Order: sequence, then structure tokens, then C-alpha cells
Amino acid sequence: MNLKPLKILGVMSGTSVDGLDLALCKFGFSKGKWYYKLIQADTIPYTQELKKQFFHCMEMKAHDLVKLDHEYGTWIGEKCSEFLGLHHQNADLIASHGHTVFHNPLESYTLQIGDGHDIASNCSIPVIYNFRSMDIALGGQGAPMVPIGDDLLFGDYNACLNLGGFSNISYRLDNIRIAFDICPVNIALNHLTRKINQEYDQNGITGRTGVIIPELFERLENISYFSAPPPKSLGKEWLKAHYLPLLESYADLRNILRTLYEHISNRIAAVTSIFNDLQILVTGGGAHNSFLMELIREKSSCNYVLPDRLLIDYKEAIIFGFLGYLRYFGLNNTLRSVTGAKRDSCGGLIVIP
Repeated sequence: MNLKPLKILGVMSGTSVDGLDLALCKFGFSKGKWYYKLIQADTIPYTQELKKQFFHCMEMKAHDLVKLDHEYGTWIGEKCSEFLGLHHQNADLIASHGHTVFHNPLESYTLQIGDGHDIASNCSIPVIYNFRSMDIALGGQGAPMVPIGDDLLFGDYNACLNLGGFSNISYRLDNIRIAFDICPVNIALNHLTRKINQEYDQNGITGRTGVIIPELFERLENISYFSAPPPKSLGKEWLKAHYLPLLESYADLRNILRTLYEHISNRIAAVTSIFNDLQILVTGGGAHNSFLMELIREKSSCNYVLPDRLLIDYKEAIIFGFLGYLRYFGLNNTLRSVTGAKRDSCGGLIVIP
């Protein structure tokens, strides 16, 4: 393939609502291999007002949600322009995931807000957005999206484990890429810690002080999703309907947190058990939680590799930049083996300012 290198700004907003991740990378293909070089990365914190809107956007009236879609797109465009100016950089393209409001593949819909036209008009750079809808239209889960990047950029590892709002894993089996969501992580932990005015449980300090609630642990372990085969993915609708109500049945927050840590580490260890003594790349905010990583390692003999902080924090933004690179050249960026769609596809809408 003769593909020219491009500088692409990958833009990611995760379900944990921490902030907007920006990763400027150079992507290319040379000597039969894909490559990337991270040039600059940063996280733009969300204002309290924007966080509040994200927490309640699923219940918004239609016109309020449309308004937020455009306002958030404008905000993304402004922040991308400021980021590039601050670091004296330019970009050929912006690839934006957007912020997920709805994700319900069983009923064939997904919605990520942050309109690409507003992004492009505010930074005068071509934008690719709405990556998931094509796969949903083809009968797929529309998630996870990053496994093709895991395969082509991080294929030296036996598996890639992301500990974000939801945990997910990606690996090759019989020369086919397999990936799926494992269980809630930061989206559930942060939901609890916000009750005591903590944005998150740093290093699991609060959860470590609790004791496991056996009944809650069993109820969590027996949720039907965990025994279902892939392809499968999780969304906030499922979380609110099937997961959080179980946690609300108990009173002591520290004990609930401790039980949740036990459950999360148990689910992850159960999935990664096939990679005993092999290397698993671990990224996402949960990789910084020393208590969670301690529990995962106790339950498994895998070699969980924590890379440098930049890769831990920005791998998803990097890969969405890569998805934009593939989309720009009309190459498949979504795998049917991961999502269960009718075929591999090239997803994402392109906006030229």
C-alpha cells in the first residue's frame, strides 16, 4: 500500500466523564507495518456544568439533547484549536469519538454527541466522527471499536485490556480478532464515590477499607451478561437497568466498593485466565488504581504490562486517530469478528470545513 503519513488529532470522551482526551499522532504504513508516533497529548477537564449535563443527558428532552450535541461540538472544536495553537502544531484531520448518550445495539441504535460540523467549523480542519453507526446498521454491536488498532498497532501483545468506564479485552484466537466488554469498572466505582464527594477512589483507598458482602458478590457474579458469549457490549442503559440497582440495595458504601472491586477483579481474571504467563497490555484509568491491579494480579498468573502514563491514559484517543486514518483512505476500521456485523466496514462521516 502507498499511503502518505498524516498528522491526526484523536479525540475521545469516555463514559467516566473525566474530560476530553486529545492525542496528536503521526500515522503511516511502511515496510509492511503500520506505525504511529505520539506527538502531543492532553486532557481537557470538563466543567461541572458540562459533567452535570452528561450525567443527565439520557433523560433530556429531544430539543435539549440536540442543543447539547451542537454546543458540545462547538466546545470540542474550540478546545482542539486551542490545543494545537498552544503546542504550535497542525493537524491534517480530527477524528472524534464523541460522548456516548445511548448505546443499545439490541434495538439497533447508538448515539455519540459532539456534532462534527460544529467541530470542523470551529477549527477549520476536516473531521471524521460518528464511527459506530455503520456497524450498527450492519447488525453489529457498534463496539468495541479499538480492537483493529490493538491488532495493527499493538499486535506484539497477547491481549489488550482496557480498564475504562467499562473494561474490555481484545486478542487473537485462531487468527481472528476477538473483543468484547467484560464488566463495568470506573463508571460504577465513580458512581459510588461521588456519593461521598470524591470524583474517584484514588488507588482504591476507600474500597480497601471495606469488607466483602457475600450476597451482593453472588448477585453481581450471576448477572446473565457475564456468561453470554461474544460478540457483546455494554452501555449505560444496561448499567442503569441491571447493575446499579443491585448496589443500591445495600447501605455501607465502603463495603459495597470492596465487593465491587472483588467482582471486577474476578470477572477480569476469569476472562484473562486463557493467557496465563503471557503478556497483556493494560491501559485506561483503572490501570492507575493500585488496589484493583493488586486484586487482578492475585487472581491470575498473567503478565499484566503497564506501559508509560501517556499510553495508559491516551491509548483510546490514539486509536481513534488511527480509525480516522483508515477511514480517510477508505480502509476497513471495524471488524465483524469483534462486533458480529454482516461484514467488516469502514465507518465514520467526513466533514470538510
